[in-house]
Amino acid sequence: MNEVVLYDYWRSSASYRVRIALNMLEIDHKTVSINLLEGEQRGPDYLALNPQGLVPALVIDGRTLTQSLSIIEYLAELQPECGLMPADSAGRQHVRALAYAIAMDIHPICNTHVAAYVMTITDKAEARGEWMKHFIADGLRKLEAMLGEFNGDFSFGDRPTMADLCLVPQVYNARRWGVDMTDLKRIVEIDGRCAALPAFQAAHPDRVKP
Repeated sequence: MNEVVLYDYWRSSASYRVRIALNMLEIDHKTVSINLLEGEQRGPDYLALNPQGLVPALVIDGRTLTQSLSIIEYLAELQPECGLMPADSAGRQHVRALAYAIAMDIHPICNTHVAAYVMTITDKAEARGEWMKHFIADGLRKLEAMLGEFNGDFSFGDRPTMADLCLVPQVYNARRWGVDMTDLKRIVEIDGRCAALPAFQAAHPDRVKP
């Protein structure tokens, strides 16, 4: 395998997901930091790599992959035994549903550029925090109900799947924005179990912050 390169921002939820996956699969890789706050994602060199100007991007097997869930599924197919995606179609559907509930319903409206735009259309200094807390809390309450349908130590079964790779970064963001987690008991339990695993520990923003 040629050198694997992850274009990453330490606090990006999407990048965080892929860092966990790379760690779980024990894929050695180089990290290139793309500072979103300084607009490096809009530079011509990075746009040539990823025209969306988003992180992460992963260079692997001679190709450039974008979109975190697509990357994770690609990696899962490299090592099916890793369990990131269940072997059966019904199981994969459940895992995708949980992952999408975070990555497609919560994350997009709480993204950095969305929150920044909110601040341009209101005079309320506290608008950004209120926005984040409202949408993260609402989404996690719905996810808690979805998780109640399944048994196991993790989001789906007794080993981490792509759903957990989405859940942990979202919980990190929830705590960062002061979301009340009191009634999210299953989410908190799953997050705690993931936090005990080396692959998750090594991917934590505090561990990779430049």
